[in-house]
Amino acid sequence: MRAADVLIDAYGRVHENVDRVLDQVTPQVLKARVDPDANTIAWLIWHMTRVQDDHMASAFSTEQVWTSQGWFDKFALPYGVAEHGYGHTTQQVGECDKLSADLLRGYHEATWKKTVELLGAVSDEDLDRVVDTRWTPPVTLAVRLVSVLNDSFQHVGQAAFVRGVVERVS
Repeated sequence: MRAADVLIDAYGRVHENVDRVLDQVTPQVLKARVDPDANTIAWLIWHMTRVQDDHMASAFSTEQVWTSQGWFDKFALPYGVAEHGYGHTTQQVGECDKLSADLLRGYHEATWKKTVELLGAVSDEDLDRVVDTRWTPPVTLAVRLVSVLNDSFQHVGQAAFVRGVVERVS
């Protein structure tokens, strides 16, 4: 088995979990907060997908799905085109309150498909390629892909937790 196959499987598990979180979720649950400053499911899924899209595009020197497929315009959020949520304030998190599960699912699906396409062409040797020299040591493709996976699993887990808590107390 190639490393690319393992990575595709891992990213696929994130994708499946996003589908579970968004399956038949109500708009009220999407925007609910377990604490006044907590992240919402809508923001978590948007942010997680934006980071995956941004980091994959950068690592593979390709355009983001966010812009190339018009998702920036479809979302119509009051953020700059390059924003992916890192450092967002409570108010900025709340600006995702009008996002629908269908819109979030569509963007995540498009990003997932692009991810599979990019990963499908990765050889084991490609994983040693440096993709970011701003860090010491420089970041390789392998490190970047695992980092995005780690972030994605955390955020989709947080979204599942929020959904479980909100639906239980509702």
